[in-house]
Amino acid sequence: MSVRVGLGFDVHAFSDDPARRLVLAGLVLDGRGLSGHSDADVLAHAVSDALLGAAGLGDLGSRYPDTDPAWAGADSMALLADVAAEVGSGWAVGNVDCAIVLEAPRLAPHRAAMEAALAAVVGGPVSVKPKRAEGLGALGRREGVACWAVAVIESR
Repeated sequence: MSVRVGLGFDVHAFSDDPARRLVLAGLVLDGRGLSGHSDADVLAHAVSDALLGAAGLGDLGSRYPDTDPAWAGADSMALLADVAAEVGSGWAVGNVDCAIVLEAPRLAPHRAAMEAALAAVVGGPVSVKPKRAEGLGALGRREGVACWAVAVIESR
C-alpha cells in the first residue's frame, strides 16, 4: 500500500464589505466576512490544497485561478468536492487534520458541524482545531484568518 501526505495553507483578510458572509467549512457563521475571489472559505481551501498536494495534482490556485471570472463568488465546498472526486479516483482519504487561527468568532460551538461537513465531502475523517493568535501579529490583531491542513491518502 502506498501512503502520501500533503500540506495545505490558506489565509484571507477580513472584508470591509458588510454584505460579505463569513463562510468556514461551508457553514455561514456570525462575524465579518473574508475578502476573496470565491467565498474565501479558508478551511475548504486549505483542505483542497492538502489533498491536491498529497495526490501530486498541483494546487487550488492553478485549478481555479482568481484571475478567471468563472470562479468569482465560487462555493469553496463545491471546489473541494471536485478536488475530492479527482483525488478519490485513485486514492482513499486516510484523514485530514486542520488548524485554523482566528481571534473571533469562537469556533468551538461549530467544530463538530465543520468536521462533519468537510468529512462528508472528502470521504474520510476530518479534524478541525480552532486556535487563537493570542493578540500576536496580523491574525492576533483580527485582520484575517489562516488555516493549515494536512491530508493523508492511501492508494486504493
